[in-house]
Amino acid sequence: MSPKADQPLRIAQIAPVAAPVWPGEGDSIEQLVSLLTDELVRRGHDVTLYATGDSRTAASLRSVHPRGYDTDGAGWDWQFSEGVHAAHAFEHAGDHDIMHAHDYHFSLPFSRLVETPLVQTPHIEIGPEVIEAHRQRPDLHVVAVSEFQRRQLRDVSNVSVIPHGIDIQAFPFDPNGGGYLLFLGRMLADKGPAQAIAIARAARMPLVLAGPLEEGYDIAAEEAVDGERIRYVGRVGPDERNRLLGGAAALLFPVIYPEPFGLVLIEAMACGTPVVAAALGAVSEIVQEGVTGRTAPSWEDLAELVPAAASLDRAGVRRAVEHRFDFRRMVDDHEALYRRVVGAGGPG
Repeated sequence: MSPKADQPLRIAQIAPVAAPVWPGEGDSIEQLVSLLTDELVRRGHDVTLYATGDSRTAASLRSVHPRGYDTDGAGWDWQFSEGVHAAHAFEHAGDHDIMHAHDYHFSLPFSRLVETPLVQTPHIEIGPEVIEAHRQRPDLHVVAVSEFQRRQLRDVSNVSVIPHGIDIQAFPFDPNGGGYLLFLGRMLADKGPAQAIAIARAARMPLVLAGPLEEGYDIAAEEAVDGERIRYVGRVGPDERNRLLGGAAALLFPVIYPEPFGLVLIEAMACGTPVVAAALGAVSEIVQEGVTGRTAPSWEDLAELVPAAASLDRAGVRRAVEHRFDFRRMVDDHEALYRRVVGAGGPG
């Protein structure tokens, strides 16, 4: 029997297990799952988080892995780790009114084995075989994080668009900014760190690059990284991240491959820092041209936009992101979706 409209729901949140879910820390998925989970608990729902054993949450925590495979350095067998984790969650499907999986690798196949409704958020690019699998399962519900991602799903049924949100108050507003540009993200070629260097040099401004090195990419090999005008500071924690974001004249987002969202864009805006971004993927949905930043079709055209972006009203940037991307709006949308899916009843 489905809960009444005003009754709490029994909700399972299934996070990936590469890393723990900690409030305010971790990569994008872990941060989003943490915000969603803890706010649902605050609203009175019975929430169970399936994550690593060292996760920190207001929900009930269930785990089969004490630590994440990235933390343990055992990422070579990540598929087995994720499979065991997902199986554990679906073994307990009867304990929940609805399950929300934040990874499709195993939750999609396992969903055929249970009658508990499933909501799925693909936080990364969706491959053609996954799209085809969803076409064959019109009873499942997918959350796209942007209209761009929704278009990728094409004729898949039951898709809702719920953009990401952040805790705006966790990001200190800086009304002044500083005299440097910032690139913040994983050091991957597709993210555009080399392009950020070229933009900063063309704009004649110092650049700070921050983020973890990924296998196969060596930022130190870029000749321009001299430790002075162009500095790489490595992975940063929340406090240093916020200091760098707030102190930047602008954030550079010169991606060369379209992304379904781009959480760092709204994190910068929360600090009042405008963005200069290539208009690929969901960028045009996030950046309000002339209000929160400036965009161009390609990264090659971004250097000339830096002065105009850096001169934008930083208080206006902050106000815009407060209105559009506060995490409570994200939770409102998910809560309404859960009630709609549960109210519809039936398997999956």
